[in-house]
Amino acid sequence: MIKFCPLFSSSSGNSVYIGENNNGILIDVGRSAKQTREMLCKIGVEENAIKAVFLTHEHSDHIQGLSVFLKRNNIPVYASAGTLLSLRQKGVLTECHKDFTLDDSGFEINGMFINPFKTSHDCADGRGYTVTGSDGVSKVAVATDTGIVTPEIINKIKGCNLVYIESNHDVNMLKNGDYHYELKKRILSDKGHLSNDACAEVLRALVNKGTTQFVLAHLSEENNTPHLAYNTSINALLEMGALVNRDFQLRVAEPENQNKPILV
Repeated sequence: MIKFCPLFSSSSGNSVYIGENNNGILIDVGRSAKQTREMLCKIGVEENAIKAVFLTHEHSDHIQGLSVFLKRNNIPVYASAGTLLSLRQKGVLTECHKDFTLDDSGFEINGMFINPFKTSHDCADGRGYTVTGSDGVSKVAVATDTGIVTPEIINKIKGCNLVYIESNHDVNMLKNGDYHYELKKRILSDKGHLSNDACAEVLRALVNKGTTQFVLAHLSEENNTPHLAYNTSINALLEMGALVNRDFQLRVAEPENQNKPILV
């Protein structure tokens, strides 16, 4: 059984805890080390239970607390070669950190198996992850910060019990909002962020492949609302005949977590 819990989820910071018993990993450290520590305590996880950090990419809302958190706990960080290079050049990672380049065939961390996959985002070399529990059955996926969901991503995350997936923006809100043209163009591109509509289509495909739990993530605070994101996905699933609590469960991650970990 896997414990899954988004700690933070927004353009102000992103971090996800995934663990078993008294050991776990973080995917991204997008808030300060202090805030991350406090949130872990809030969900009943000791800071020393974190055995590694895996990074999706180098943007600030995913690595803000990384340097201090790694030093404080003397734990390794895993990321793509491009992400590590970018963070070294920025001085976020130094010689005092233990960093490792991702092997795309995957890693075992204290009985859990972490398998990366490429995402499509305007960063050095983004990754999403699947995490399989030591029972070989429980499996979750983190698929955020990607402008499109490629066939490779679908192939990697199909069959997961739970998928944490980006539902970043409502297209109409974005197009009619205050962002300047170039930023709107970037978000809407294949290397931007996944819209509510695009996310809903992915959920339809995944329900047909056996996924039963979804958590909508990385909602824009300016160009989305939890209500819009939730309704877009749930309506798409209901239209295909899937029923809530029979075929699937759907949640929206809060900017700052207020809930206990989900057991998968």
